[in-house]
Amino acid sequence: MVEDRRAWKRLGVVDVHGPSMVPTLVHGDQVVVRYGAPVRPGNVVVLRHPFQQDLLVVKRAVERRPGGWWVLGDNPFNETGDSADYGTVPAELVLATALARWRPRPAGPAAQRSLRTWLSWAVSAVRPLRADSSASRRLRAR
Repeated sequence: MVEDRRAWKRLGVVDVHGPSMVPTLVHGDQVVVRYGAPVRPGNVVVLRHPFQQDLLVVKRAVERRPGGWWVLGDNPFNETGDSADYGTVPAELVLATALARWRPRPAGPAAQRSLRTWLSWAVSAVRPLRADSSASRRLRAR
């Protein structure tokens, strides 16, 4: 029973800011992460920025290279803030792997929609984030 409690304590929620992971994640999404989980190519990961240790970054782990992980964003039109800029990320800076994406319901006038729209949001609000090896291959080709 104690082991189960420790596993739950290693879970967390991270807010997504910016367009680097579109279409997988959009600005405003929340990601449920597991700290200390093993990283596989294709996983969405949370890491400390190599040059700004107080900044957490959400990227896709593309491949393991000498010196750490090569990480890239999913958005091909936003090519900044990943390994193309700062090289491999040491494994000790990769903190967590993403388990699921939560898309909060829009607030304000946009929230006052039909039942059909509300049900559509409810069905798409939570999505699991699994290791995507095809994304890893596609990103390596960039």
